Amino acid sequence: MRTADIRSRFLDYFAARGHTMVPSAPLPTPDPTLLFVNAGMVPFKPYLTGEQEAPWPRATSVQKCVRTLDIEEVGKTTRHGSFFQMNGNFSLGDYFKHEAIAYAWDLSTTAQADGGYGLDPDRIWVTVHHSDDESRSIWREVADLPDERIVARGDEDNFWSMGVPGPCGPCSELYYDRGPALGREGGPAVDEDRYMEFWNLVFMQYERGEGPGKSGYPILGELPRRNIDTGMGLERMATLLQGVDNLYEIDETRPILDRAADLAAVRYGADPQADVRLRVVADHVRTALMLLADGTSPGNEGRGYVLRRILRRAVRSMRQLGHQEPVLGELLAVARDCMAPSYPEVADAYARIADQAQGEEDAFRATLKQGTTVLDTAVTQAKQEGGRTLPGAQAFLLHDTYGFPIDLTLEMAAEQGIEVDRDGFTALMNDQRERARADARARKSGGTTDTTALRALLDAHGPTDWQAWTALTTESSVLGILGTAGPVPVAREGEIVTIVLDRSPFYAESGGQDSDAGRLSTANAEAEVLDVQRPLPGLIAHQVRVTAGELSPDDRVIAAVDPEWRLGARQAHSGTHVLHAALRETLGPTALQSGSYNRPGHLRLDFPWRGALSPTVRSEIEEAANRALRKDLPVGVRWMTLPEAKEIGALALFDETYGEKVRVVEIGGAWSRELCGGTHVEHASQIGTVALTGESSVGAGMRRLEAAVGIEGFNYLARERDLVTALAAQVGAPRAELPEKIAALLDRLKTTDRENARLKAQATTARARELTGTATDVNGVQVVTTTVEGDAEEARALATAVRDLLPAAAPGTVAVATAKGIAVVALNQAARERGLDASALIKALLDGRGGGSAELAQGGGLPADRVTGTLASLPRLITTGH
Repeated sequence: MRTADIRSRFLDYFAARGHTMVPSAPLPTPDPTLLFVNAGMVPFKPYLTGEQEAPWPRATSVQKCVRTLDIEEVGKTTRHGSFFQMNGNFSLGDYFKHEAIAYAWDLSTTAQADGGYGLDPDRIWVTVHHSDDESRSIWREVADLPDERIVARGDEDNFWSMGVPGPCGPCSELYYDRGPALGREGGPAVDEDRYMEFWNLVFMQYERGEGPGKSGYPILGELPRRNIDTGMGLERMATLLQGVDNLYEIDETRPILDRAADLAAVRYGADPQADVRLRVVADHVRTALMLLADGTSPGNEGRGYVLRRILRRAVRSMRQLGHQEPVLGELLAVARDCMAPSYPEVADAYARIADQAQGEEDAFRATLKQGTTVLDTAVTQAKQEGGRTLPGAQAFLLHDTYGFPIDLTLEMAAEQGIEVDRDGFTALMNDQRERARADARARKSGGTTDTTALRALLDAHGPTDWQAWTALTTESSVLGILGTAGPVPVAREGEIVTIVLDRSPFYAESGGQDSDAGRLSTANAEAEVLDVQRPLPGLIAHQVRVTAGELSPDDRVIAAVDPEWRLGARQAHSGTHVLHAALRETLGPTALQSGSYNRPGHLRLDFPWRGALSPTVRSEIEEAANRALRKDLPVGVRWMTLPEAKEIGALALFDETYGEKVRVVEIGGAWSRELCGGTHVEHASQIGTVALTGESSVGAGMRRLEAAVGIEGFNYLARERDLVTALAAQVGAPRAELPEKIAALLDRLKTTDRENARLKAQATTARARELTGTATDVNGVQVVTTTVEGDAEEARALATAVRDLLPAAAPGTVAVATAKGIAVVALNQAARERGLDASALIKALLDGRGGGSAELAQGGGLPADRVTGTLASLPRLITTGH
């Protein structure tokens, strides 16, 4: 049974039993604690925890997931994959253990002809929590399982929680015995390769308290509403039903593996080490395809770095297999054909996906060349200094600056007999990650680090009455005030705190739009709103600076958005939509927005594209945007289901999670139609103008457009006009003739520069001829020394000119020139044949400072009062070598 059929059979089974089919959420997640969705329950978390009311009592989904904690294990085991799909059925206060167990058993064991998976019931084992006698009894009743195939396990294996106070409960897992060829008898407690877990049933029935790890925390009592969360690994079920040994050999990955083997001219199954690399390629190429399809772009941090690492590991694995040519385009096309039956969007977006991947591969090939040179230099230096270890800081530099993976540094250093200070590298990586996490946590929580207090406010008062779409001012109550470490009883003048209100008109930063600015005021106090965030679903947090008086919990305040700020924000956000539509109109549908940021007066928009845009293309994009403004296209908002939005062609932001109903913003109807939660103008003409101010690269295969809008757009154009007027006056030409006039001036300047260079070279040659007459013989080598008044470049030119003039008359030549603390040594081939080395000489002259090639070397740090003595030591160094 094909994986796509296993997927659809699961959804159909539960839909027929009253479950609402919920589409997979995009892989990027807005949860600040996660980069990607890593479990099937993640999109349902607000409903399972009670933060939001569930829109349906029963749901089913097949959720795309990416998990990279075990990335080093990919390819080495049968169970680890960086991308996987989790089939799930969810009960949100509806059915509980008996129905969940019965559904799992029925779907697993019912014959395939009757809509099930047809697993042999005599080969299924289950595990239950040692305290869960109820589940054991249900398994006996529903499946007639003998006690020896119902295995009791502890908290580590069969009790679920999110690691923080909240819902928890026992689990029951289903395993399939794949036969004695794959391991020992005795059930999953003995061997989890032979007995493969394929379904986990979580019974959310308790509330846990504070405590570490997976056990040792108190159980506070029963939940008021019990939930079911199950996860059936789609790849694992495919492994069982397709009769293969591991998830790399199912129909969605094996074709990629086989194509990689063909390209590398190796045979899968012939060499264990090569097999691991082939499995890495198959897994990583599929993962990259799905991440790119969901809008993630390669980058240097966060999600982009994860994708970059995965792509580069795939490329490097192919190089280790002996394939040195570009490979991603070939393999991604195979992955597309494997995944399109379940996810048609990968085929629709393939041109963009392939272009981004190719750009990243080209960049990595250049990185390998540059990073290898840096690594070789560092290894050589470590050896010269008598060490056998590459410092952690050097390994971190390779990783952070050159994009060199640490495992590649380890491998290449080992080939040269050098170890790497892995602990030092890890410490630097952890420091960097912690800084990034701290910044993200502080940003997402509105400045406070106490998310427990924020959750308590949400639980006590419910979601914020958010009115940013309809109001600029509200009368509100202060529900809580938090400092950086937690709740505070009062906020005094000059203090910066986080305030939670019962009602707010402030837009919280999201969807690329910056947060609103404004004020909170009472009769006796004023506070400036600095930032607005949504740290928890439904909760708005305001970071404010108290500018007068004091604020306390329960105070009644007037919350007022700065109207000029909001107008500018609306212009910028609508301008972003307009620019995006103009971009796609000009370049085609593959120029899909992959990131944006807008604030009053300014916007930026990132999109996949290889190569800079020409001035003509930039003008066409700008003109298309401003045509929409001139036509005064209407701006409308509609609410609909996500399938309905997709049906009419609405574009979705990949890092947003959508509920049952989505908000579609249209500008000119189908011309611009996007899912968006931002604030917008009512008509396109209210944007004022869109003036492109920049176009640049922000990574391999990724470009960025920047623009000024509204009054800032007019101001930008006015400054440009004034600049042109001033230049025209300075060069004495009409504005229309300015380009030709400047081009003529530049040509004259280049001609002058060339003439100056020619005269300078003549002077250098003449000076070099004079110096050849001052050469002294040192042990059969002609030596010339001189001091130059100019810079290091002039010293190099003179030293090499002297060297090149003497060879015809001397068997060996050494020329040394000094200039402003710099010394340059140049020698010819004859001197090299006598055992002399320019790099060694410069280091001997300058106490180890400097370096270069055997023919030409340079060093610095030579004090003016030591020039004469240093040059005087040259004959001794040439004669004795020290």
